[in-house]
Amino acid sequence: MTVDHSIRAETDTLAAALRQFEVERFYTDEAALLDAHRYHEWVQLFSDDTHYFMPIRRTRLRRELDKEFTKPGEIAYFDDTKPILLGRVAKLATGTAWAEDPPSRTRHFVTNVRIEEDRGDELEVSSNFILYRTRLKSEETTWAGSRRDLLRRHEGSFLIARRHILLEQTVLLSQNLSNFF
Repeated sequence: MTVDHSIRAETDTLAAALRQFEVERFYTDEAALLDAHRYHEWVQLFSDDTHYFMPIRRTRLRRELDKEFTKPGEIAYFDDTKPILLGRVAKLATGTAWAEDPPSRTRHFVTNVRIEEDRGDELEVSSNFILYRTRLKSEETTWAGSRRDLLRRHEGSFLIARRHILLEQTVLLSQNLSNFF
C-alpha cells in the first residue's frame, strides 16, 4: 500500500465516522424533541414530500414472510404525508386530543443505527427503537421495532424524507396510538 492509498483510506474512514456521528446526533436530538413535547419543532425535521408509514404486521408462515407487513396503499397504522403530520401536531396543541390530555410521558431510545447507503445528499438509514410511554397513574406501554429512513441533507443537518416504522408487535395492547415514532 502506498502512502497516497493509506491517506485516502484514513480520510474515507474519518468521513464515514463523521457521517455516522451526524446521523446518530440527529436521531438523539429528534428523540429529545419528542420526549420534551416539542412537536412543532419535531415536525420541521420532515421534508415537504415526506412519507411517514407504519404498516400492520401479521404473523405469517416462513414461506410467506414477504407478506408479513402491509404495503403502502394498504391498511396501515400510519400512512402520513407532511400535511397530515402537521395536522396531528396542531391537534395536540388544541386541547381536544383527548388521548393526550394529560400528555403521555415518553422516552425514545434509538440504537443500532446503520447507514445502509450513502448517495451523497441522501442516506438510507436503518435503526432500532424502543418507545416507552406512561400515562395517567399506572398505564404503561412499550413499543419496539425498527425504522427505515431516507435522510436528505439540508442546511448542515438532515430532513426525514421517508420513515417506515416496523413494529415487532402484531397485536397492540395500548389504549391508543397517539405518539410519534
